[in-house]
Amino acid sequence: MPATPASPESITRAGESGIRAAIVAVFVLGVRRRDPGAAVNAVVCLCGTFLPRVVERHYDRSLHPWQRLYVETAMLTHAVGMLGPYDEVWWWDHLTHLHSATVFGSVCYVFARRRGRDPLPDVLVGVVAGGVLWEIFEGVTHGLSRRVGLEPVLVSYGRVDTLLDLGFDLLGAALVCALGDRLLGNLTAED
Repeated sequence: MPATPASPESITRAGESGIRAAIVAVFVLGVRRRDPGAAVNAVVCLCGTFLPRVVERHYDRSLHPWQRLYVETAMLTHAVGMLGPYDEVWWWDHLTHLHSATVFGSVCYVFARRRGRDPLPDVLVGVVAGGVLWEIFEGVTHGLSRRVGLEPVLVSYGRVDTLLDLGFDLLGAALVCALGDRLLGNLTAED
């Protein structure tokens, strides 16, 4: 008897389960290593993997399976980064900033298109403002953690890194502006 091919939805659910399991593994490793940064970020990222489904229910929109996995993969790359790649792999931080910027930029793009506006300014301003706020939050969190003698849950690597982060955020925004109509049409189309 031939095997029944898996549906795209079942493949997506399996991918989502795999991503969540990997993030739980990051949490467990973080706890075992006594690394609060990895453990805390894993919990936040695990919660973030549920955002696509929440958005679908709240806004009565269906994301393509690849769109859900794309968002959830952003959570995974950040969580895994806390185990060492942020420090040991020179391009990891750039990858996660680019990935996260495209996710956030997509949200800005969809809201602008749904309101009948040109998405370019909304995406660029939204991503740059979000990036600046993230860098401030990261720096403040790092500084306060050090001041009170705790291991920081976010790490700031200095001014050059901050500028590079913002540059990759801007590149992510540009990609969304260039590809938004093609990749996000299911979310911007009128009901």
